[in-house]
Amino acid sequence: MNASRPTLETDGPPAEQIQSVVAAFTKHFGRQPNFGAAAPGRVNIIGEHTDYNDGFVLPMAIDRWTVVVGDHALADRSTFLAVDLKETAHCDLRGELSPIEGNFANYLMGVADQFNKRAIKVPNLDIAITTSVSIGAGLASSAAMEVAMATLLEVLLKKSFDPVEKAKLCQKAEHEFVGTPCGIMDMLIAIKAKSDHALLIDCQTNATEPIPLPLDKDVSILIADTHVRHDLAQSEYVNRRQTCEDAARKLGYETLRQVESDYEPAVNKITTTGQALTEEEVLCATHVLNENKRVQSAANALRKGEMETVGQLMFDSHTSLKELFKVSCEELDVIVDTAAKLRADSGVLGARMTGGGFGGCAIILCNTQSVDKISVDLLEAFVEQFDYLPTLFTTPAVGGARSIGV
Repeated sequence: MNASRPTLETDGPPAEQIQSVVAAFTKHFGRQPNFGAAAPGRVNIIGEHTDYNDGFVLPMAIDRWTVVVGDHALADRSTFLAVDLKETAHCDLRGELSPIEGNFANYLMGVADQFNKRAIKVPNLDIAITTSVSIGAGLASSAAMEVAMATLLEVLLKKSFDPVEKAKLCQKAEHEFVGTPCGIMDMLIAIKAKSDHALLIDCQTNATEPIPLPLDKDVSILIADTHVRHDLAQSEYVNRRQTCEDAARKLGYETLRQVESDYEPAVNKITTTGQALTEEEVLCATHVLNENKRVQSAANALRKGEMETVGQLMFDSHTSLKELFKVSCEELDVIVDTAAKLRADSGVLGARMTGGGFGGCAIILCNTQSVDKISVDLLEAFVEQFDYLPTLFTTPAVGGARSIGV
């Protein structure tokens, strides 16, 4: 991707969103911005907690966008304006940068810091940012912020990174400034997404393959945001990652992906190796190894247009995430269990939790003509259990980050 000019895709952020953040910038800074960029959120069709194990994932970009606009600062410091949060932050991008505890600006400063460390000196900037990617919903809001910022800096500084290198830059920014040891999936899909396609990512090599995703009058993706934002999600994510690393090490490998490549069937190897794996390590490793196989099977099914097969793999993935990896929650289970009851006659093909877990969103693959009825049934079942409404929306598969005219 050459970030120095707008892409030819027409599926970018709505004009109203761009106009809104430009107006906010103009009001706050007293002048028009000269540069703009946008990056989408994503939903992971299948392949959860496999990316940091060097496995396979199959995400798609959604039509929810983070938009960043900016210009060279007039003052001797940088100012970041978060339009949605109604917050500002300040720093000197020319100096040594350090995270500000709990501050939204870390996502932006971390990216600038990575440019500086690559001897691409970032000047002080005035920045305004807005997003329609729900924060904490498991739709990769942080990656959308980082990739949008990186794309803006590419345009402003007339630099262009290789897509994988750009994803690594944003991933490192999240590791060092936000403190989340995330995999590379969210950044890669935000950068390399292609309209009407999912993206098969091999997280061991960072190789990607666009997979046609026939979302049309026949098949739709429905996302259900439970609005659950459990505090333990971050700490448990770190714990699960450590558990997977420990399991791989005890088996004599660097990652669980290497276990999968052995001649001996992977799951049998875990249970018969004689290594002192804990029960949790066995369960987590079993999920990862089988999830990698599900991702590859789902990609093959999509290539053939076998959507019912994709749907069954999604249900199987959720069961594994719930019973083996143990990262689901009651709210997500109600959505998926209700969707399972709506199979066949009611038009549901598959459903699963998506994202890190302990809240956030579920993804439902369904027949387009049944979306309205399925939505009503999901809402009724959810309200009966929890007495509030989740947010449901359909989404196409959109293209990746791009510069925008402001």
